[in-house]
Amino acid sequence: MVGRELKSLSIMKTKKQFIIILTLVIIGFGIGIYLQDLKHQESTKAAWTANRFNQARFYEIRNYAIKMDASNWRVMRDSIGQELDSFMILRFRKEMDSLNALKP
Repeated sequence: MVGRELKSLSIMKTKKQFIIILTLVIIGFGIGIYLQDLKHQESTKAAWTANRFNQARFYEIRNYAIKMDASNWRVMRDSIGQELDSFMILRFRKEMDSLNALKP
């Protein structure tokens, strides 16, 4: 009789431990998903901001290119090339700055 009672108590104790551990794991996953969602919202907001800026520049260049005709084509082409070159240089500098920030 005493052995059965001890066995049932130990089973209840392991069930309680299992439920506590399971609850902690579920709470941990919930917190992890919440933090991941916050970071995702932050990066999405930054991407939309950058996209709007890049899109505005693209539309300016496109409108500039639409205005081209035979008389101003060479000047416009050189101007667009300079804009794209400066954009690529800025992008390269940003990438280099981010790589340099990773170095200890």
